[in-house]
Amino acid sequence: MADLPVRIVLLRPRNPENLGAAARAMKNFGLSDWAIAALGTHDFAAARRVAVHAEDLLDRPRLVASLDEAVADCAWVVGTSSRAVRGKRRLAPDAVAREALERAAEGRTAIVFGDERSGLTNEEVHRCHDLSAIPTGEAQPSVNLAQAVLLYAYEVRRAALAAAPARPAKAPEGATDAELERVEDALREALRTAGFLAGPERHAVRDLAAALRRARLSRREARLWLAALRTLGRG
Repeated sequence: MADLPVRIVLLRPRNPENLGAAARAMKNFGLSDWAIAALGTHDFAAARRVAVHAEDLLDRPRLVASLDEAVADCAWVVGTSSRAVRGKRRLAPDAVAREALERAAEGRTAIVFGDERSGLTNEEVHRCHDLSAIPTGEAQPSVNLAQAVLLYAYEVRRAALAAAPARPAKAPEGATDAELERVEDALREALRTAGFLAGPERHAVRDLAAALRRARLSRREARLWLAALRTLGRG
């Protein structure tokens, strides 16, 4: 099976056994792309004891400093959180997997997991394009990090196996997260110049930018938006 277009992103993982178990889960279901931001442990010996037959993933982790760096080249960023946030969809894991494959021609999907103790911060939740949560029972809603990675990896694999072999015509390449961030910055500047943002920004720019993200802009469209907004901003 071809490389699956999904990157697992772990933020501030502290437990080395979780690293090893997450690597094993990825290998189980055919995922190899992962990024670790602000790694909280360097006990790779303990991680290797758990990463049975997935030691090669531990030998080449992509270590980054921030969520921004981890997802800059991804077209769709999904945060795992049970919170409800206005303007962001909340998808079940299987829906994330299906849409990730549908978006494969546009670019990679990042599935983002927060640290073991507190998950994603509010800022990180807002940074993601959409959200997803595992529908757990009320008696124990919290899922171990490595177990959560396994469940999403399983759903991606299942969706890939169920997908029809025929693919539609090549879709335009989707705008990356970094390109969408530049569009949002240009939008903010244009609105300030026009007097729309006379006071504190609050949620206006974020909500407007969220609508652009939902539109799934192509790279060409993102460049056009950026040029137009920068022209307006100079007005």
